[in-house]
Amino acid sequence: MSNFYEAEVLSVHHWTDRLFSFTTTREVSFRYQSGQFTMIGLNVEGKPLMRAYSMVSPHYEEQLEFLSIKVQDGPLTSRLQNIKVGDSILVGRKASGTLLSQNLLPGKRLYLLGTGTGLAPFMSIVHDPDIYEKFEKVILVHGCRHIHELAYQDRISNDLFNHELLGEMVADRLLYYPTVTREAFVNQGRIPQLLSGDEFFDKIEVPAFNVEEDRFMLCGSPAMLKDTVAVLEAKGLTEGNMSHPGHYVIERAFVDK
Repeated sequence: MSNFYEAEVLSVHHWTDRLFSFTTTREVSFRYQSGQFTMIGLNVEGKPLMRAYSMVSPHYEEQLEFLSIKVQDGPLTSRLQNIKVGDSILVGRKASGTLLSQNLLPGKRLYLLGTGTGLAPFMSIVHDPDIYEKFEKVILVHGCRHIHELAYQDRISNDLFNHELLGEMVADRLLYYPTVTREAFVNQGRIPQLLSGDEFFDKIEVPAFNVEEDRFMLCGSPAMLKDTVAVLEAKGLTEGNMSHPGHYVIERAFVDK
């Protein structure tokens, strides 16, 4: 059996000239946990051209959703950004990833820290009821350069809180903190700087750093990951993995792509 299957594109949404998302059909046999990624791509000159993409959609959805940047000379995204409803893409049959709650030590608060398309796996996680059974608070922080790059704001702030099944659960547990760095906005600043001071914690009305209670998941740019890890480790936090749960986990699949 092939490592990939053909999925039909069901919808495409262009957020900006550099950012788009799309949904596809999902093969019944494809299983994953919210927060994981798979390989997706296109047939190019008779060969599959694949890259790792996190699922935006939670594990229980019948459709798959992905969030992507547009790179005009990118081998895959220069082509992928032109997909239309009814087109086919390739989807890997195996899901992977480290952004899983079992890789973290038990805690009270879970911080989901993402920049750019690093938001994708956290969209999956905040729509998963299991995560609210494990943490008293889930704090989603999405950092971008500009306001218009803050994808899914309405889905998070409105649709999720008004969701028929999840709304009551997230009402007193989920905190959403979008932040930008290059224009005026209600929240400003890079994620590492936010974690380094008291203002951010005061603003979201949660206690400042507590090694025993706070857990972190990170996905985004190499610079954000490097600087945020430095902040976390300076406070005594350690990285977790499948073998040894820790205080924080990083999705490394996209760092060197």
